[in-house]
Amino acid sequence: MSSKVTTAVMRRGLGVLGVAVRAERSIFTAAVLSSALYGVMTVAAAWALGWATDHVVLPAFRQGDITTGTLVAGTLLILGVSLLKALGVAGRRYFAGVMQYRMQARSRRDVTRQYLRLPLAWHHRHPTGQLLSNASSDVEAAWAPLAPLPMAVGVVVMLVTAAVALVITDPVLALVGFLVFPAIAVLNLVYQRRLNPLATRAQQLRAEVSEIAHESFDGALVVKTLGREDEETARFTAKAHELRDANIAVGRVRGLFDPVLEALPTLGVLAVLMIGAMRLESGAIGSGVLVQVAYLFTLLAFPIRALGWVLAELPRSVVGYERIRAVLDASGSMEHGTADLPGTDPARLEVRELAYAYGDGDFPVLHEVSLEVEPGRTVALVGPTGSGKSTLAQTFVRLVDPASGAVLVDGTDLREVARGGVSGAVALVPQQTFLFDDTVRGNVALGLPVADEEIWAALRLAQADGFVSALPSALDTMVGERGTTLSGGQRQRIALARALVRRPRLLILDDATSSVDPQVEARILYGLRDAAQVSTVVVIAYRMATIALADEVVYLDHGRVTDRGSHEELLARCEGYRNLVTAYERQGAEREALAAEHEEEVSA
Repeated sequence: MSSKVTTAVMRRGLGVLGVAVRAERSIFTAAVLSSALYGVMTVAAAWALGWATDHVVLPAFRQGDITTGTLVAGTLLILGVSLLKALGVAGRRYFAGVMQYRMQARSRRDVTRQYLRLPLAWHHRHPTGQLLSNASSDVEAAWAPLAPLPMAVGVVVMLVTAAVALVITDPVLALVGFLVFPAIAVLNLVYQRRLNPLATRAQQLRAEVSEIAHESFDGALVVKTLGREDEETARFTAKAHELRDANIAVGRVRGLFDPVLEALPTLGVLAVLMIGAMRLESGAIGSGVLVQVAYLFTLLAFPIRALGWVLAELPRSVVGYERIRAVLDASGSMEHGTADLPGTDPARLEVRELAYAYGDGDFPVLHEVSLEVEPGRTVALVGPTGSGKSTLAQTFVRLVDPASGAVLVDGTDLREVARGGVSGAVALVPQQTFLFDDTVRGNVALGLPVADEEIWAALRLAQADGFVSALPSALDTMVGERGTTLSGGQRQRIALARALVRRPRLLILDDATSSVDPQVEARILYGLRDAAQVSTVVVIAYRMATIALADEVVYLDHGRVTDRGSHEELLARCEGYRNLVTAYERQGAEREALAAEHEEEVSA
């Protein structure tokens, strides 16, 4: 790694530390003061040991006796210095930990809030595993240097104090120290140049391993049903081996340099003892001075490593912080206005020349779509796969904003509605339902303070009250992760009840009853019409029986509204619509015929 790159990493790493210091000034100051106390007391401990050697130990050897006052003074001196040193260690570790965990908590909150602010289109471009890594391992890596940072700053105070003490005590022995300390600094610099690229690569690989693991777990059904276990295992193994090799490379460098860094201060102690013994023999210094200087070198060996710890963590810190900043600086967050969507009556939906494309406009989905849905009516959106129905539904609840045009509810552009205003008036029930590992009650209410009577009313409207009451603990039954203890149709009805309990004025059903029996689906739609609070309903459907229940049908093809009218009108005049809905019916009839033939063969 070049010196220029190392310097750049160092500069960016110090910038990351500066962010934490500015955010937690008081905590950082307390940690540094505690570390400085530890540093000063470390030097004072060497002086106290030297004083005790001259005034307690040597007189005891020479005279065979010492005064009680001298013994007490020496004892109190060493105890006092040790106590202050312990307080410094405790304060340094406590405040450093508080600073580190506060910054981690702040970053995780900021990242999570940004995830919620960013539009769905941004999430489509970023794997879930990467987002998890941003909020977990990247946050930890970004602020890892904060733990040894106060100690490293205290080491600077210690070195300055030690240098002054050495010069005052004996300039000749101080010269030995001034040769050892720069050697340690140079070795640390070489150490960081070798370690930086390896640590950076290891941190990047941690995120990649996390992404693959999450993708494999999330797609477990696909993996198992297609027999891809071995391939997924091999894919994960290959990346895990890369991470293993990267970590081994980091460990190899540390294993090479750590013993040398440990040995240099020890060599300094030997040099001090050799030169000090000669000066002691010549009478230039006393025994206490030699003990003081030698002991000081032994104490400085470990704290000096704190500088290396901070430097060693900087590459990972830079990578983690820059990955976090990439999320926090992401553009496209949805802006909100101040308008409300008040009222309890069914809403009026209007779409004006709406266009939308995925990515940077490379994949257009909707083209100048315009339609109106009058309050209280049920409109079916019908179209072939890929015609833009689900994307259009997402604009109705402002999961995505159109590239051009507008979606209006009661004449108000959804982009002008205050935060939380859209979800308070509009509800979307998608085909792919998600249930939390919670009770039925918890999944329906989702934190909304509603009485059980309201939950049961929503379940009845969703035709879910029957099977819920038959569950072992009814509303208190745990449904398992993603609702695995329920069938697909049951999960869909729980999700529908979740939307209905919020009494939406506009209800969007994106093929939300596809796993439900047609008779049950019909009862649901009839129930929505006869409910105490009627909603305007937009339903994306494929079944002819479902479509026929709508007041009006809007036919989409290639992202455009090509026709609209009643089911009968479209059957008569729209060939694409007729072919589509009759194809579904033909498929259903063929399946029923095959099933009947199979039953006849079995009975025969």
